[in-house]
Amino acid sequence: MEWKQSRQTVARQGLAGTARLLVGATLLWFCPAVQAGDWPQILGPNRDGRAASDESVTTDWAASGPRVVWEKQVGSGYSGIVVKGDRAVLFHRVGGEEQVAALNAETGQTLWSDGYASDFRPQVGGENGPLCTPVIAGNRVITFGAQGVLSCHDLQKGRLLWQRKTHEEFGAREGYFGAGSTPLVEGNRVIVNVGGFRSGAGVVAFDLQTGKTLWQATDEQASYSAPIAATVDGKRMVIAVTRLKCVGIAPETGDVLFETRFGQRGPTVNAASPVLLGDHLFLTASYGIGARWLRLNAGDLEEVWSSDAILSSQYTTCVARDGILFGVDGRQDLPPANLVCIDPARQKVLWSVPDFGYATLILAGDRLVIVKTDGELVIAAADATAFRPLGRARVLTGTVRALPALSDGRLYVRNDETLRCLQIGRRKASN
Repeated sequence: MEWKQSRQTVARQGLAGTARLLVGATLLWFCPAVQAGDWPQILGPNRDGRAASDESVTTDWAASGPRVVWEKQVGSGYSGIVVKGDRAVLFHRVGGEEQVAALNAETGQTLWSDGYASDFRPQVGGENGPLCTPVIAGNRVITFGAQGVLSCHDLQKGRLLWQRKTHEEFGAREGYFGAGSTPLVEGNRVIVNVGGFRSGAGVVAFDLQTGKTLWQATDEQASYSAPIAATVDGKRMVIAVTRLKCVGIAPETGDVLFETRFGQRGPTVNAASPVLLGDHLFLTASYGIGARWLRLNAGDLEEVWSSDAILSSQYTTCVARDGILFGVDGRQDLPPANLVCIDPARQKVLWSVPDFGYATLILAGDRLVIVKTDGELVIAAADATAFRPLGRARVLTGTVRALPALSDGRLYVRNDETLRCLQIGRRKASN
């Protein structure tokens, strides 16, 4: 399948703004044993932007906005927070180290911290911290740093269990902004969009317990989009967007099941995660690449439509409700960016809010939790008929690019300097 050349052109200078935004935007269908309300990986419990089923949010705030439970100073990077039980995990750069830290989710107090030296400097822009959100799998925390350092720590004590320098080992390039594809934990495998295209190590699986290489596949360069995993026609598969393709891979063997072109050469990036709706796959990127709606079976992809006029998102992964997608059309670094609701089956925009501003989204029940890059929080109805905002508040200053997390009624947001824990929903009765 060949990708249609877009009608748009892209200016290289636009990538300077992108350097600050790539958050490791991603997705996955990795379903670990999590308690209700946990947010153990990028985009939530099932890596689809949906909060736990018992999570609810409210707009019953004071005039100043939601209550700040706690806040703390953080280092550089755009890695989001993950939460399991009473622990929140932060991944950032402090001075000359990339550090992973476990925080008390109730107080923000640091319980343990570990780090390693980093001298990373991006090719474009000035942000030198990690982009990838950690992954909690059982009692293990996986992090993937800007220079491709893949680490596994014990969640309770912070002990380093294993570490791999993937860029050095597999000859991968750091790219414009460093490694930005959050790893996927699928069973006992840590699957990483490494980008070792010269050594047949575009995507690599590592043993979760030991860090040993289990398989490597494709000659693709890495993207900033994280892989997902799903079962289609009874077959388990990993779906990964690389620099120039979307590929399906058997997680046990690394066999390539299908591939299709997605992306284009030049100053472009793929950063949003694929979204699977039934047997259809939605892909989106900005920079003139556009969106694709594909029918998927266990061994092939069939294009239904492709367009640069429906929803072309720089890095925000859409959230889905009843077959309808909510997302952001446009770029953070080159406005305007529009909040949109689309019906991909009908290739139709249902509504749009022009020049809404760039944002990331969480779906909590029938509500959208929208965190804009200018620091504004918007709660809206997840309504396919119209945009219905229910509440707004300024929760941070500066620029907010890290993906938010929603766990047990609390929203975790961070900018370049500050992490805040906000009360926006009901706590579980046991707390």
